[in-house]
Amino acid sequence: MNQTVEKIRWNIYDLEVLPQNEFNKYEIIDGELFVTKTPHRRHQQICGKIFQQLNIWSESNSLGETIIAPGIIFSESDNVCPDVVWVSKERLSQIEDEAGHLTDAPELIIEVLSPGKNNERRDKEAKLKLYSVEGVKEYWIVNRFTKQVEVYRRENARLILVATLLDGEEITTPLLPNFCCSISRFFPS
Repeated sequence: MNQTVEKIRWNIYDLEVLPQNEFNKYEIIDGELFVTKTPHRRHQQICGKIFQQLNIWSESNSLGETIIAPGIIFSESDNVCPDVVWVSKERLSQIEDEAGHLTDAPELIIEVLSPGKNNERRDKEAKLKLYSVEGVKEYWIVNRFTKQVEVYRRENARLILVATLLDGEEITTPLLPNFCCSISRFFPS
């Protein structure tokens, strides 16, 4: 007898029955459930340092907001929690729901890689595709182990790798006029 196993597709409503605690983070990408543990303290420090640099810029010009670990609900089968995002004030007013979740793409998303092939595949493949399809304008993948940042920008309706910046180099973006920061500021010494 030939049996085919149908792939289980998760959705945002399934998350309501999963155990909620401070140690697990649940994300759904194209109906696939990803469960990750609370990140290493170095991961969190890097997120904080990136937030700090973007937030200083944001506060100096009032063009938008930097948010740590927001929930983004693109659809019932695409629900993610990136490490840091930047969203313009105009866009935020259009995409934030009453619960404080984002319901569409912010302009900039940053993910800090966690160790392991599954984590790398999620951020460099699954999330890259999702963010590309959903209209994110720029995506940074920060590697805390090699101290580098991959910068993807929207070109012809896709996110394309435009730079790999190394420790000591400076990052700029057309999304944030006059923002310039040394990559070394993202990494604790």
